[in-house]
Amino acid sequence: MALAITNIQEKLTHRFGVKVFAFEMQKDIFAFEANPEHIHEVIKFLKEDEEFNFHFLTDLCGIHFPDNDDDHQFAVVYHLHNWIENTRIRVKTYLNTQPEVATIIDLFSCANWMERETWDFYGIVFKGHPQLKRILNMDEMISFPMRKEFPLEDSGRTDKDDRFFGRTVSNKSIVQ
Repeated sequence: MALAITNIQEKLTHRFGVKVFAFEMQKDIFAFEANPEHIHEVIKFLKEDEEFNFHFLTDLCGIHFPDNDDDHQFAVVYHLHNWIENTRIRVKTYLNTQPEVATIIDLFSCANWMERETWDFYGIVFKGHPQLKRILNMDEMISFPMRKEFPLEDSGRTDKDDRFFGRTVSNKSIVQ
């Protein structure tokens, strides 16, 4: 018997009430949001419920939304997979300007690397993580490079000429 999306939504709503919301299909993946204070409990339920069996954490990543209000500046997105029914689910939680959320390493050991990478690039703190330190960037870095507050290019570079990239300077084409 296939895992019915309506059943997932009903069971989650019955168990968690208003702590889970915004249920929708997004490009063939069932998705919903959960309050950050309850994300660990929700993911644990999805994994341990005998009917759901979301035993595989496919991905965990961060997103920065600088134009959103302060309570929705950052998001952590979890992708889970039920291999038995071949069903995927996406769970998203929004965080404020001081982003913190509980770790899920006790549920999925593979979350260790993913949470470290998310912290390394976005500065999202995973409370309870046993070794939250840089994983890809240099230890000396004091910033989080995937936050949208940082420019895409280094304005101090002298080895680049915008003419070679089809760009214009001061709204005038450079002709020589």
